[in-house]
Amino acid sequence: MNIPDSINKQLLTFQKNEITEYYIYKKLAKIVSPDNAEILNKIAEEELGHYKDWKKYTNQDVKPDKRKIRFFYIISRVFGFTFAIKLMENGEGVAQNNYNSICETISEAADIAIDESDHENALIQLLDEERLRYTGSIVLGLNDALVELTGALAGLTLALQNTKLIALTGSITGIAAALSMGASEYLSTKSEETSKSPLKASLYTGAAYIVTVLALIAPYLVLKNYYACLACTLATAVIIIGLFNYYISVAKDVPFKKRFFEMCTLSFGIAGISFFIGYLIRVFIGVDV
Repeated sequence: MNIPDSINKQLLTFQKNEITEYYIYKKLAKIVSPDNAEILNKIAEEELGHYKDWKKYTNQDVKPDKRKIRFFYIISRVFGFTFAIKLMENGEGVAQNNYNSICETISEAADIAIDESDHENALIQLLDEERLRYTGSIVLGLNDALVELTGALAGLTLALQNTKLIALTGSITGIAAALSMGASEYLSTKSEETSKSPLKASLYTGAAYIVTVLALIAPYLVLKNYYACLACTLATAVIIIGLFNYYISVAKDVPFKKRFFEMCTLSFGIAGISFFIGYLIRVFIGVDV
């Protein structure tokens, strides 16, 4: 079959992507549970099959992208294999459009595009990762810390006007709230009919809360101007909300914008109200530090 050079270059790119993803899935299959490994190995074999399909037209072997393999392996170790796989698969939307663009020249491209969008995605939905089962617990700790502590720090900033004192008060408040939230999540999970471990659920909630507390208080330990500290804390809150919601949107296929703006509205709304309350306390009660 006489294939134009432009199409042949596309096919070689497709080959490289398929063989790279084959090795990624194979590598990840070695670090997951047997059930998940079986699913990943099935997807890997499909990727290898697609690679061989393209090779029939190019008659060339292509080496995998080792940097991409390392990148997704690291991502999987840090953020979980489900996030890494779905992040990788999200990039295949462009590939599917490219497959469709060459259907007139190579009819088999349409079948491969269907495999990419349907069968592999169906297999990915079967993956089961522990940390995603506890997403609700993480959201509880993260969201409560953002809403409560941004509000508390905003109020304390105007009421106390001393960065070290604000940091001390905020730390005590945050750590106590983290322990309280962890205990509440333990009791809540224990009372539910669920496969989740109450202890793990409480640890995920408490850990998410404490990490968020430390990130929000950090500016008050470094900077001297309390208004600059508050601005940095609010900026940090936006970054945390953005990163977490991006993670959830990829790992669990949920909309990003709606959740992001909802969390930002809650956090900044409470912060604004607390800042105003701090002002009232300072003026009418006569608090002066």
